[in-house]
Amino acid sequence: MTSAVKVLLVDDETGILDALKILFKGEGYEVAVASSGRAALESLERERPDLVLSDIRMPGADGLEVLKRARDIDAELPVILMTAQASLQSAMRAVNEGAYYYLQKPFSNDELLAICRRAVEARQLKVENKRLKKEIRRRAPDATPRPIGRSRGFVEVLKLAETVAPTDSTVLLSGESGTGKEVVARFIHRLSERAEQPFMSINCGALPESLLESELFGHVRGSFTGAVKDKDGLLVAANGGTFFLDEIGEMSPATQVKVLRAIQEREVIPVGATEPKVVDVRIIAATNRDLEEEIRKGAFRSDLYYRLNVIQLRLPPLRERKEDIELLALHFLERLAGREEVGVPRVLSPEALDVLMGYDWPGNVRELENALERAAVVAVGGAIVPQGLPERVRDRPEVRLADEPPPPNPTMEVIERAYIHWVLQAEGGNKTRAAEVLGIDPSTLYRKLNRYGLAE
Repeated sequence: MTSAVKVLLVDDETGILDALKILFKGEGYEVAVASSGRAALESLERERPDLVLSDIRMPGADGLEVLKRARDIDAELPVILMTAQASLQSAMRAVNEGAYYYLQKPFSNDELLAICRRAVEARQLKVENKRLKKEIRRRAPDATPRPIGRSRGFVEVLKLAETVAPTDSTVLLSGESGTGKEVVARFIHRLSERAEQPFMSINCGALPESLLESELFGHVRGSFTGAVKDKDGLLVAANGGTFFLDEIGEMSPATQVKVLRAIQEREVIPVGATEPKVVDVRIIAATNRDLEEEIRKGAFRSDLYYRLNVIQLRLPPLRERKEDIELLALHFLERLAGREEVGVPRVLSPEALDVLMGYDWPGNVRELENALERAAVVAVGGAIVPQGLPERVRDRPEVRLADEPPPPNPTMEVIERAYIHWVLQAEGGNKTRAAEVLGIDPSTLYRKLNRYGLAE
């Protein structure tokens, strides 16, 4: 064992601590000691050990607190816990909270040293693996494909995303619906140290409050009707990885409090449970709302906003990045080429490109993708032409086909469609609020959106 490996020994019994110190020094370890949990908490930051061996039962701060602090400082730091009063419940809790091993006193020196060697080797492999992956990403940045775009504003967003990706800082993505916030979130995850771990996401506006809490935090059996067994939430499922909270502005104040606690304490309490579960996730949140305005209206908590808004990236709408439209269109057509309903690869005609460039794309990149999918499916031959694009995209005087007559006076349907479109834009794509402004049920609004080709 090389002297470069440092072990922190923690026990409130002086005799045991002295014996362990002699044992580990004899094996070539560099040894630091702490005679209490409180002293260990201070030593962790100062000593930066490669391995921690700690008793569980100590006055003041116990071994589980030492474990939690150790994993906060370094998620790969192996912690071995010792106790003379072992129980299945305490062993399970220690392992669930990230202990490398749970050892019952008395134990043999050979057993202890073997476990410590395995722990150090596992740590060294993980550290080396991370170093190699980081080096590969540094030398071959193209190995992680960037989101499509060359416009100045979008490139600046990607550069900042690449800068913050290796950190664990919380990121807030803002921008209109359909601008590609989840695409950028996944890009950050792929460039991060957590790239090999899960990327999980949830749309906070797509679920009712009770179901959203269950999906986020999990639940225990019997906590509500239909909870027939325990279920881990998505935050636990994403442990070690990245969790994407989409449309965070749609979350109720009650759920905001619980999310704030999860971010601050790095633990969640499942619905109906009393014991928390430790989680280690990087949070990326997204919104199409002005959260500062929501705070002024009392609809969003300022403390949660400041927790989320460590790094903010504003994604520009497609109308502000016109030079990206052709790139995106060609990318979508290439991706569509392998689908059965599309068949042969499609070529974008110059006339169709002119139409795409002249439209404002209120639905942004998502609307562009949907429009091209429609055009590719209905195309005759291999070319995308203006007639195949949705009417709302091509029905403008400057792009009307030469043989088309001037438009007649608008019908009530045309006026209604335009008004719904305008309200939806004014409400930032929020269909629930748009329905309230229009004075109709959300279900009625969804039917009209489908009827007028405005659904996304």
